[in-house]
Amino acid sequence: MKDRSHDEAMLELFRDDPQLAANYLTALLEDGEPADLLIALRQLAGAHGGIRALAKETQLNANQLYRTLSAQGNPELRSLFVILKAMGMRLAIQPDQKQVVV
Repeated sequence: MKDRSHDEAMLELFRDDPQLAANYLTALLEDGEPADLLIALRQLAGAHGGIRALAKETQLNANQLYRTLSAQGNPELRSLFVILKAMGMRLAIQPDQKQVVV
């Protein structure tokens, strides 16, 4: 059996189970760091054919997309919407259940 990298394993999981990918991204939005979310989006891009295929589908520049989804990236909201849509996902806003209403 050939060893796989973490990225390869995540790519396979995300490709095979879109709900797992959505749950993972949601958990990162709740408790993770922005850099973690961008890394997960880059892994998810791999599950959708890679950055170049995603760039073509979203009509975004591939080099810029690589930078945007790097750990130091800072995607514009409109770019995030198109990226998520191309991955079959959407951004949703929910009340923070950790906040106690008095």
